[in-house]
Amino acid sequence: MFKHNFKYSLKILFRNKSLIFWTFIFPIILGTFFKLAFNDIENNEAFHPFDIAVVESNDFNNNKIFKDAIKSVSKSDNKLFNVKYVSKSDANKLLEDKDITGYLEFIGNDVNIKINDNGIYETILKFFVDEVNSEKNMISLSINEEVSKGNYDIDNITSNILDKLNSEVNIKNISRSNLSYTMIEYYTLIAMAALYGGILFMYIINKSMPNLSDVGKRSSIAPVKKSNLILSGLLASIIVQFVGLIILFLYTIFVLRINYNSNMWYIILLAIVGSVAGLSLGVFVASIFKINENAKSGILIAITMFYSFLSGMMGITMKYVIDKNIPIINKINPAAMITDGFYSLYYYDTLNRYFFNVISLVVFSGIILGISSIVLRRQKYDSI
Repeated sequence: MFKHNFKYSLKILFRNKSLIFWTFIFPIILGTFFKLAFNDIENNEAFHPFDIAVVESNDFNNNKIFKDAIKSVSKSDNKLFNVKYVSKSDANKLLEDKDITGYLEFIGNDVNIKINDNGIYETILKFFVDEVNSEKNMISLSINEEVSKGNYDIDNITSNILDKLNSEVNIKNISRSNLSYTMIEYYTLIAMAALYGGILFMYIINKSMPNLSDVGKRSSIAPVKKSNLILSGLLASIIVQFVGLIILFLYTIFVLRINYNSNMWYIILLAIVGSVAGLSLGVFVASIFKINENAKSGILIAITMFYSFLSGMMGITMKYVIDKNIPIINKINPAAMITDGFYSLYYYDTLNRYFFNVISLVVFSGIILGISSIVLRRQKYDSI
């Protein structure tokens, strides 16, 4: 019976023109648009180290972690910043004359970022400060642990931890070969395509509901376990979604000439896990909203597009603004988890943050599926 239900689910999914459009065709159309819209930007605006200033002060000189981090990314052939160490008045003058992208001012343990615009360079500067702050907090915790053990040589502790940090959680320098504006857009496109898989599973769930389809009415009185129908539909949805992702990857690689470098398999893994999150979102919408099928599809598409927007599809600065001001939103945003996982492949030398996002997506999927399962069971009891 499972095999029969699985074949039936595959057949109705591939025969539905609307599902095929949103799963297979729409991401390709959007990817083509990105190529046409951003190709000139890709060709003409290669990444170059940009100019920033640091306000010289005792607070900056005492901030060893930031001082070493800035020094690390402002040297070598593939550096991130060209740094000028100046007074605050000179920094303001340089910023006013647009001779620098922005400047950093250290006041106590805080870092103030002064910028004029919100372009890609400004976003990179903000990202750098946030990441160093995050690692700084981790180092401070380690220092406190060592001091509690009786080791009071703070400079030695910090130096040792920095050495360990550089070998384990080093932030990469950014270059055109590593990350481009166009690649950022394609990452959010993959995230959106992965989440669109929810439309597939939602369609299967709707077909199993007696109040929405004749098939659901027959299934409700047939000697078939509802779990059998759902699991066979889930497997069919995963396969169809996987086919859609493979087509999208092949199109972007061989037609649009997008280079994913050596991270291709990690990108595919994250896309698959993201697809499972999308499928769970689909069953969640199908189970929670007691409305007709078309209205549910509209809600799911709107949610997916909104998630993608918050993760940076319409502009990379949006993701930073959300992360900075309302971080909880992107903590529960599967599209942001997917894109952040992609970013981490290029910004970090280790896979720690990448797998953190993978695990977060798995947890998200588990919670959403658990809630959906409870709701579906209650609906079953209501029908008795």
